Amino acid sequence: MSTLRETLDDLAAALRERPDDLLLEIGAGGELLVARLRLLVAGLLLLLPLLNAFTDGQLSDSLAGLAGAVGVALFSWVWLRMAQRKRRPAWLPMVSSAFDVSLVSFVLVLLGLLSSPVATLNSTVVWGCYFLAIFATALRQDLRVTLFAGSLAVAQSALLWLAVLALADGPLVSADYGAVHASSQLQRLVLLLAATLVTAVIVFRAQRLTQWSSTDGLTGLHNRSYLNTQVPSKVESARREGRTLTLALVDLDHFRHINAELGHLAGDRALRHAVAVLRRELGREEPMIRVGGEEFVLMLPLPIGAAWERMEALRRKLEASPFLPEPDVEPRKLTLSAGLACCPQDANDLSGLMKRADQRLRVAKAGGRNRVVAREGD
Repeated sequence: MSTLRETLDDLAAALRERPDDLLLEIGAGGELLVARLRLLVAGLLLLLPLLNAFTDGQLSDSLAGLAGAVGVALFSWVWLRMAQRKRRPAWLPMVSSAFDVSLVSFVLVLLGLLSSPVATLNSTVVWGCYFLAIFATALRQDLRVTLFAGSLAVAQSALLWLAVLALADGPLVSADYGAVHASSQLQRLVLLLAATLVTAVIVFRAQRLTQWSSTDGLTGLHNRSYLNTQVPSKVESARREGRTLTLALVDLDHFRHINAELGHLAGDRALRHAVAVLRRELGREEPMIRVGGEEFVLMLPLPIGAAWERMEALRRKLEASPFLPEPDVEPRKLTLSAGLACCPQDANDLSGLMKRADQRLRVAKAGGRNRVVAREGD
Protein backbone atom coordinates (compact mmCIF):
# COMPACT_ATOMS: atom_id res chain seq x y z
CA MET A 1 0.00 0.00 0.00
CA SER A 2 2.82 2.40 0.85
CA THR A 3 4.41 1.85 -2.57
CA LEU A 4 1.10 2.53 -4.33
CA ARG A 5 0.58 5.63 -2.21
CA GLU A 6 4.06 6.89 -3.03
CA THR A 7 3.42 6.32 -6.74
CA LEU A 8 0.14 8.22 -6.59
CA ASP A 9 1.81 11.02 -4.61
CA ASP A 10 4.55 11.27 -7.24
CA LEU A 11 1.96 11.42 -10.02
CA ALA A 12 0.01 14.10 -8.17
CA ALA A 13 3.18 16.16 -7.66
CA ALA A 14 4.04 15.82 -11.34
CA LEU A 15 0.56 17.00 -12.28
CA ARG A 16 1.04 20.19 -10.29
CA GLU A 17 4.23 20.93 -12.21
CA ARG A 18 3.96 22.56 -15.59
CA PRO A 19 6.09 20.63 -18.11
CA ASP A 20 9.34 22.48 -18.82
CA ASP A 21 10.38 23.63 -22.27
CA LEU A 22 12.25 20.42 -23.06
CA LEU A 23 9.22 18.23 -22.28
CA LEU A 24 6.93 20.53 -24.25
CA GLU A 25 9.28 20.32 -27.22
CA ILE A 26 9.38 16.53 -26.99
CA GLY A 27 5.60 16.49 -26.61
CA ALA A 28 5.19 18.59 -29.75
CA GLY A 29 7.29 16.07 -31.65
CA GLY A 30 5.22 13.30 -30.10
CA GLU A 31 2.00 14.98 -31.27
CA LEU A 32 3.35 15.02 -34.80
CA LEU A 33 4.31 11.36 -34.49
CA VAL A 34 0.83 10.51 -33.19
CA ALA A 35 -0.73 12.37 -36.12
CA ARG A 36 1.32 10.36 -38.60
CA LEU A 37 0.66 7.15 -36.72
CA ARG A 38 -3.05 7.95 -36.72
CA LEU A 39 -3.03 8.06 -40.52
CA LEU A 40 -1.28 4.70 -40.66
CA VAL A 41 -3.75 3.22 -38.18
CA ALA A 42 -6.62 4.60 -40.28
CA GLY A 43 -5.30 2.62 -43.21
CA LEU A 44 -5.11 -0.53 -41.09
CA LEU A 45 -8.60 0.06 -39.72
CA LEU A 46 -9.93 0.09 -43.28
CA LEU A 47 -8.88 -3.54 -43.47
CA LEU A 48 -11.13 -4.56 -40.58
CA PRO A 49 -14.51 -3.94 -42.27
CA LEU A 50 -13.15 -5.47 -45.48
CA LEU A 51 -12.06 -8.60 -43.64
CA ASN A 52 -15.40 -8.70 -41.87
CA ALA A 53 -17.32 -8.35 -45.14
CA PHE A 54 -15.37 -11.07 -46.96
CA THR A 55 -15.59 -13.57 -44.09
CA ASP A 56 -18.70 -14.36 -42.10
CA GLY A 57 -19.32 -10.92 -40.56
CA GLN A 58 -22.53 -8.96 -40.69
CA LEU A 59 -22.98 -6.18 -43.23
CA SER A 60 -24.02 -3.73 -40.50
CA ASP A 61 -20.75 -4.32 -38.65
CA SER A 62 -18.77 -3.75 -41.84
CA LEU A 63 -20.61 -0.49 -42.55
CA ALA A 64 -20.04 0.81 -39.03
CA GLY A 65 -16.37 -0.10 -39.17
CA LEU A 66 -15.99 1.47 -42.60
CA ALA A 67 -17.61 4.71 -41.43
CA GLY A 68 -15.32 4.83 -38.43
CA ALA A 69 -12.19 4.14 -40.49
CA VAL A 70 -13.09 6.83 -43.03
CA GLY A 71 -13.75 9.27 -40.19
CA VAL A 72 -10.36 8.48 -38.67
CA ALA A 73 -8.66 9.02 -42.03
CA LEU A 74 -10.32 12.38 -42.69
CA PHE A 75 -9.73 13.81 -39.23
CA SER A 76 -6.23 12.33 -39.09
CA TRP A 77 -5.34 14.45 -42.08
CA VAL A 78 -6.67 17.54 -40.25
CA TRP A 79 -4.72 16.76 -37.07
CA LEU A 80 -1.57 16.10 -39.13
CA ARG A 81 -1.79 19.49 -40.81
CA MET A 82 -2.22 21.21 -37.45
CA ALA A 83 0.66 19.27 -35.88
CA GLN A 84 2.92 20.33 -38.76
CA ARG A 85 2.41 24.02 -38.08
CA LYS A 86 5.36 26.00 -36.78
CA ARG A 87 3.12 27.38 -34.03
CA ARG A 88 1.01 24.49 -32.78
CA PRO A 89 -2.08 25.37 -30.73
CA ALA A 90 -1.51 24.67 -27.03
CA TRP A 91 -4.84 22.83 -26.88
CA LEU A 92 -4.00 20.42 -29.70
CA PRO A 93 -2.83 17.42 -27.56
CA MET A 94 -5.96 17.53 -25.38
CA VAL A 95 -8.39 17.97 -28.25
CA SER A 96 -6.81 15.38 -30.53
CA SER A 97 -6.71 12.86 -27.65
CA ALA A 98 -10.37 13.57 -26.93
CA PHE A 99 -11.08 12.96 -30.61
CA ASP A 100 -9.34 9.57 -30.52
CA VAL A 101 -11.37 8.44 -27.52
CA SER A 102 -14.66 9.91 -28.72
CA LEU A 103 -14.29 8.32 -32.13
CA VAL A 104 -14.22 4.88 -30.50
CA SER A 105 -17.43 5.74 -28.64
CA PHE A 106 -19.00 7.04 -31.85
CA VAL A 107 -18.27 3.80 -33.71
CA LEU A 108 -19.71 1.80 -30.80
CA VAL A 109 -22.90 3.87 -30.97
CA LEU A 110 -23.04 3.47 -34.73
CA LEU A 111 -22.53 -0.26 -34.38
CA GLY A 112 -25.45 -0.44 -31.96
CA LEU A 113 -27.71 1.51 -34.29
CA LEU A 114 -26.88 -0.59 -37.34
CA SER A 115 -26.78 -3.95 -35.59
CA SER A 116 -27.91 -4.45 -31.99
CA PRO A 117 -27.59 -2.37 -28.79
CA VAL A 118 -25.69 -5.32 -27.38
CA ALA A 119 -22.96 -4.67 -29.94
CA THR A 120 -22.30 -1.26 -28.36
CA LEU A 121 -21.37 -2.93 -25.09
CA ASN A 122 -19.93 -6.27 -26.16
CA SER A 123 -17.95 -5.44 -29.30
CA THR A 124 -14.46 -6.52 -28.31
CA VAL A 125 -12.58 -5.24 -31.37
CA VAL A 126 -13.98 -1.70 -31.41
CA TRP A 127 -13.95 -1.33 -27.60
CA GLY A 128 -10.32 -2.40 -27.57
CA CYS A 129 -9.47 0.74 -29.57
CA TYR A 130 -9.89 2.70 -26.33
CA PHE A 131 -6.57 1.18 -25.30
CA LEU A 132 -4.92 2.42 -28.49
CA ALA A 133 -6.15 5.94 -27.76
CA ILE A 134 -4.82 5.79 -24.20
CA PHE A 135 -1.46 4.24 -25.07
CA ALA A 136 -0.90 6.81 -27.86
CA THR A 137 -0.87 9.61 -25.28
CA ALA A 138 2.47 8.28 -23.97
CA LEU A 139 4.11 9.73 -27.09
CA ARG A 140 3.02 13.23 -26.08
CA GLN A 141 5.10 13.18 -22.86
CA ASP A 142 2.38 15.03 -20.93
CA LEU A 143 0.90 13.36 -17.87
CA ARG A 144 -2.16 15.61 -17.99
CA VAL A 145 -3.07 14.43 -21.49
CA THR A 146 -2.75 10.76 -20.50
CA LEU A 147 -4.96 11.10 -17.44
CA PHE A 148 -7.48 13.20 -19.36
CA ALA A 149 -7.75 10.67 -22.20
CA GLY A 150 -8.00 7.73 -19.79
CA SER A 151 -10.66 9.42 -17.67
CA LEU A 152 -12.61 10.33 -20.79
CA ALA A 153 -12.50 6.72 -22.01
CA VAL A 154 -13.78 5.43 -18.66
CA ALA A 155 -16.53 8.07 -18.53
CA GLN A 156 -17.72 7.50 -22.09
CA SER A 157 -17.66 3.72 -21.74
CA ALA A 158 -19.69 3.95 -18.52
CA LEU A 159 -22.18 6.39 -20.10
CA LEU A 160 -22.69 4.07 -23.06
CA TRP A 161 -23.47 1.23 -20.66
CA LEU A 162 -25.95 3.34 -18.69
CA ALA A 163 -27.57 4.71 -21.85
CA VAL A 164 -28.10 1.25 -23.36
CA LEU A 165 -29.56 0.01 -20.07
CA ALA A 166 -31.91 3.00 -19.89
CA LEU A 167 -33.13 2.59 -23.47
CA ALA A 168 -33.43 -1.21 -23.43
CA ASP A 169 -36.99 -2.51 -23.62
CA GLY A 170 -36.10 -6.14 -23.03
CA PRO A 171 -33.21 -8.52 -22.26
CA LEU A 172 -29.84 -7.40 -23.65
CA VAL A 173 -29.01 -10.57 -25.52
CA SER A 174 -27.70 -11.05 -29.05
CA ALA A 175 -26.92 -14.18 -31.05
CA ASP A 176 -23.70 -12.58 -32.33
CA TYR A 177 -22.58 -10.65 -29.26
CA GLY A 178 -23.95 -12.71 -26.39
CA ALA A 179 -25.55 -11.30 -23.26
CA VAL A 180 -24.66 -8.11 -21.42
CA HIS A 181 -23.51 -8.75 -17.86
CA ALA A 182 -22.90 -6.06 -15.27
CA SER A 183 -19.77 -7.86 -14.07
CA SER A 184 -18.13 -7.82 -17.51
CA GLN A 185 -18.93 -4.12 -18.01
CA LEU A 186 -17.45 -3.26 -14.63
CA GLN A 187 -14.37 -5.31 -15.45
CA ARG A 188 -13.96 -3.34 -18.67
CA LEU A 189 -14.01 -0.07 -16.75
CA VAL A 190 -11.40 -1.43 -14.34
CA LEU A 191 -9.22 -2.47 -17.27
CA LEU A 192 -9.45 1.04 -18.74
CA LEU A 193 -8.45 2.49 -15.37
CA ALA A 194 -5.52 0.08 -15.16
CA ALA A 195 -4.38 0.95 -18.70
CA THR A 196 -4.57 4.66 -17.82
CA LEU A 197 -2.52 4.18 -14.66
CA VAL A 198 0.13 2.08 -16.42
CA THR A 199 0.44 4.60 -19.25
CA ALA A 200 0.61 7.47 -16.76
CA VAL A 201 3.45 5.79 -14.87
CA ILE A 202 5.30 5.20 -18.15
CA VAL A 203 4.91 8.88 -19.07
CA PHE A 204 5.95 9.97 -15.59
CA ARG A 205 9.05 7.79 -15.71
CA ALA A 206 9.97 9.01 -19.18
CA GLN A 207 9.56 12.62 -18.05
CA ARG A 208 11.84 12.09 -15.08
CA LEU A 209 14.51 10.36 -17.18
CA THR A 210 14.35 13.20 -19.71
CA GLN A 211 14.68 15.80 -16.96
CA TRP A 212 17.56 13.98 -15.30
CA SER A 213 19.46 13.69 -18.58
CA SER A 214 19.18 17.43 -19.24
CA THR A 215 19.52 18.75 -15.67
CA ASP A 216 22.63 19.63 -13.71
CA GLY A 217 22.61 17.66 -10.47
CA LEU A 218 24.22 20.36 -8.30
CA THR A 219 22.20 23.43 -9.28
CA GLY A 220 19.04 21.99 -10.84
CA LEU A 221 19.66 24.05 -13.98
CA HIS A 222 19.54 22.78 -17.53
CA ASN A 223 22.91 21.38 -18.58
CA ARG A 224 25.02 21.43 -21.74
CA SER A 225 22.90 18.66 -23.24
CA TYR A 226 19.92 21.02 -23.15
CA LEU A 227 22.05 23.77 -24.67
CA ASN A 228 23.09 21.57 -27.59
CA THR A 229 19.70 19.97 -28.27
CA GLN A 230 17.11 22.65 -27.48
CA VAL A 231 18.68 26.09 -27.80
CA PRO A 232 19.50 25.78 -31.54
CA SER A 233 15.78 25.38 -32.30
CA LYS A 234 14.99 28.46 -30.18
CA VAL A 235 17.55 30.48 -32.11
CA GLU A 236 16.23 29.20 -35.43
CA SER A 237 12.65 29.98 -34.40
CA ALA A 238 13.61 33.53 -33.41
CA ARG A 239 15.45 34.05 -36.70
CA ARG A 240 12.59 32.65 -38.76
CA GLU A 241 9.94 34.73 -37.00
CA GLY A 242 11.98 37.93 -37.03
CA ARG A 243 12.33 38.10 -33.22
CA THR A 244 15.44 39.23 -31.41
CA LEU A 245 17.07 36.87 -28.93
CA THR A 246 20.12 37.60 -26.82
CA LEU A 247 22.50 35.01 -25.44
CA ALA A 248 24.47 35.92 -22.32
CA LEU A 249 27.60 33.97 -21.43
CA VAL A 250 28.13 34.43 -17.67
CA ASP A 251 31.14 33.59 -15.51
CA LEU A 252 31.39 33.95 -11.71
CA ASP A 253 34.45 36.05 -10.92
CA HIS A 254 37.41 34.49 -9.07
CA PHE A 255 35.31 31.51 -8.10
CA ARG A 256 38.32 29.21 -7.91
CA HIS A 257 39.60 31.27 -4.98
CA ILE A 258 36.55 30.21 -2.97
CA ASN A 259 37.27 26.54 -3.68
CA ALA A 260 40.93 27.01 -2.79
CA GLU A 261 40.33 28.98 0.43
CA LEU A 262 37.12 27.44 1.79
CA GLY A 263 37.00 24.01 0.15
CA HIS A 264 34.86 22.48 -2.55
CA LEU A 265 31.84 21.95 -0.32
CA ALA A 266 31.73 25.67 0.41
CA GLY A 267 32.27 26.26 -3.30
CA ASP A 268 29.25 24.13 -4.11
CA ARG A 269 27.15 26.10 -1.64
CA ALA A 270 28.39 29.36 -3.11
CA LEU A 271 27.48 28.15 -6.58
CA ARG A 272 23.96 27.18 -5.47
CA HIS A 273 23.63 30.54 -3.71
CA ALA A 274 24.55 32.46 -6.87
CA VAL A 275 22.15 30.39 -8.96
CA ALA A 276 19.33 30.91 -6.45
CA VAL A 277 19.84 34.69 -6.45
CA LEU A 278 19.74 34.88 -10.24
CA ARG A 279 16.87 32.45 -10.72
CA ARG A 280 14.63 34.42 -8.38
CA GLU A 281 14.90 37.32 -10.82
CA LEU A 282 14.48 35.30 -14.03
CA GLY A 283 11.19 34.50 -15.74
CA ARG A 284 10.10 31.26 -17.37
CA GLU A 285 11.05 32.61 -20.80
CA GLU A 286 14.62 33.28 -19.62
CA PRO A 287 16.22 29.83 -19.17
CA MET A 288 19.53 29.59 -17.34
CA ILE A 289 21.91 26.81 -18.37
CA ARG A 290 25.05 25.58 -16.64
CA VAL A 291 27.69 24.88 -19.27
CA GLY A 292 30.81 24.56 -17.12
CA GLY A 293 32.09 24.77 -13.56
CA GLU A 294 31.07 28.36 -12.84
CA GLU A 295 29.99 29.30 -16.36
CA PHE A 296 26.38 29.76 -17.44
CA VAL A 297 24.30 30.71 -20.44
CA LEU A 298 21.17 32.85 -20.18
CA MET A 299 18.68 33.13 -23.04
CA LEU A 300 16.95 36.52 -22.98
CA PRO A 301 14.10 37.24 -25.45
CA LEU A 302 15.20 40.87 -25.71
CA PRO A 303 17.17 43.17 -28.04
CA ILE A 304 20.75 43.54 -26.97
CA GLY A 305 20.24 46.96 -25.36
CA ALA A 306 17.39 45.77 -23.16
CA ALA A 307 19.28 42.54 -22.51
CA TRP A 308 22.29 44.55 -21.29
CA GLU A 309 20.03 46.41 -18.83
CA ARG A 310 18.51 43.12 -17.69
CA MET A 311 21.91 41.48 -17.22
CA GLU A 312 23.30 44.57 -15.47
CA ALA A 313 20.41 44.41 -12.98
CA LEU A 314 21.20 40.75 -12.34
CA ARG A 315 24.86 41.60 -11.83
CA ARG A 316 24.01 44.25 -9.24
CA LYS A 317 21.57 41.90 -7.51
CA LEU A 318 24.24 39.20 -7.12
CA GLU A 319 26.81 41.74 -5.91
CA ALA A 320 24.35 42.92 -3.25
CA SER A 321 23.69 39.36 -2.04
CA PRO A 322 26.86 38.13 -0.29
CA PHE A 323 27.39 34.45 0.36
CA LEU A 324 27.71 33.26 3.97
CA PRO A 325 30.01 30.18 3.98
CA GLU A 326 29.53 29.41 7.70
CA PRO A 327 27.76 31.17 10.59
CA ASP A 328 31.06 32.40 12.05
CA VAL A 329 32.79 33.16 8.73
CA GLU A 330 32.78 36.58 7.11
CA PRO A 331 30.36 36.81 4.15
CA ARG A 332 31.96 36.67 0.72
CA LYS A 333 30.85 38.95 -2.07
CA LEU A 334 30.10 37.18 -5.35
CA THR A 335 30.27 38.98 -8.67
CA LEU A 336 29.89 38.00 -12.29
CA SER A 337 31.15 38.98 -15.71
CA ALA A 338 29.04 38.52 -18.82
CA GLY A 339 29.33 38.83 -22.57
CA LEU A 340 26.23 39.28 -24.74
CA ALA A 341 25.48 38.36 -28.35
CA CYS A 342 22.24 38.97 -30.20
CA CYS A 343 20.40 37.11 -32.95
CA PRO A 344 20.22 38.14 -35.77
CA GLN A 345 22.62 41.10 -35.47
CA ASP A 346 25.66 39.16 -34.23
CA ALA A 347 24.93 35.63 -35.50
CA ASN A 348 22.10 33.42 -36.69
CA ASP A 349 23.06 30.17 -34.97
CA LEU A 350 24.12 28.94 -31.54
CA SER A 351 27.77 28.45 -32.47
CA GLY A 352 28.10 32.00 -33.76
CA LEU A 353 26.33 33.48 -30.75
CA MET A 354 28.50 31.52 -28.32
CA LYS A 355 31.67 32.62 -30.11
CA ARG A 356 30.71 36.31 -30.08
CA ALA A 357 29.49 36.18 -26.46
CA ASP A 358 32.75 34.50 -25.42
CA GLN A 359 34.77 37.28 -27.09
CA ARG A 360 32.82 39.89 -25.14
CA LEU A 361 33.14 37.92 -21.91
CA ARG A 362 36.91 38.01 -22.37
CA VAL A 363 36.67 41.79 -22.80
CA ALA A 364 34.70 41.99 -19.54
CA LYS A 365 37.35 39.98 -17.71
CA ALA A 366 40.19 41.98 -19.20
CA GLY A 367 38.45 45.19 -18.16
CA GLY A 368 38.48 44.29 -14.48
CA ARG A 369 35.57 41.79 -14.23
CA ASN A 370 32.23 42.44 -12.50
CA ARG A 371 30.79 43.98 -15.65
CA VAL A 372 28.53 43.21 -18.61
CA VAL A 373 29.79 43.76 -22.17
CA ALA A 374 27.42 43.96 -25.13
CA ARG A 375 29.90 45.43 -27.62
CA GLU A 376 33.64 45.12 -27.96
CA GLY A 377 34.07 48.83 -27.32
CA ASP A 378 32.25 48.76 -23.97
